[in-house]
Amino acid sequence: MLSDDQIRTIAAELAEADRTHSVIPRITARFPDATVEDSYAIQGRWRDAQVAAGRTLVGRKIGLTSRAMQQATGITEPDYGVMFDDTVYRSGEEIPVELFSNVRIEVELAFVLKHPLEGPGCTLEEALAAIDYAVPALEVLNSHIELEGRTIVDTISDNAAYGAMVLGDIRKRPDEIDLRWVPGVLSRNGEIEETGVAAGVLGHPATGVAWLANKFAQHGARLEAGEIILAGSFTRPMWVSRGDSVLCDYGPMGRIECRFV
Repeated sequence: MLSDDQIRTIAAELAEADRTHSVIPRITARFPDATVEDSYAIQGRWRDAQVAAGRTLVGRKIGLTSRAMQQATGITEPDYGVMFDDTVYRSGEEIPVELFSNVRIEVELAFVLKHPLEGPGCTLEEALAAIDYAVPALEVLNSHIELEGRTIVDTISDNAAYGAMVLGDIRKRPDEIDLRWVPGVLSRNGEIEETGVAAGVLGHPATGVAWLANKFAQHGARLEAGEIILAGSFTRPMWVSRGDSVLCDYGPMGRIECRFV
């Protein structure tokens, strides 16, 4: 377990790395006894400082929910982070690449809640009943910790590597479409790089929403109405650089386009 001083120091390091778009040495290399609980404490300290500075929390991201992502990272359990209003883009927008470090793209669905959702014991059916609508999304990964050898402790501390999200325009209620079979065909500069279907996320993309509600219950918290929940990628992450044009086709849920500048 880390001391409170160590947690505060690491959170400050990550805040500075976020501000300067840089990378810090791996936490678990410096503090091999750090635990998952420590990593959420670091993330929480960083989050609270961001809120105190005037940023507005709009939702949560869930990561590492698919076999594709777990195999890509070597991490075998989901994690979560927070999302602020200044990290939300719409399809068609240009995204400044210098805002991020180790920039990659993931293919996801996002859910907006119409009712609060809490555990323990929250089921997929209860999660679906609490969801107002689903919308296609791309997540921009933003890693401030060196990638080589990182563990889930490093990733969680770094706000689960969340940088930004790009939201599509088509909204579907859970009863309008079988969300398991929403496809994702991800292209960079006109070349298809990754494909997948949303069932790759825990069998159903909304399963992660129930998982998150149950995880929050361990801390006496719940998911609130209006929150955006980014449910996890069903493709491997795709690296992007300045000048890259990205397009993802979600079939019946439309397309997302963006360009990194």
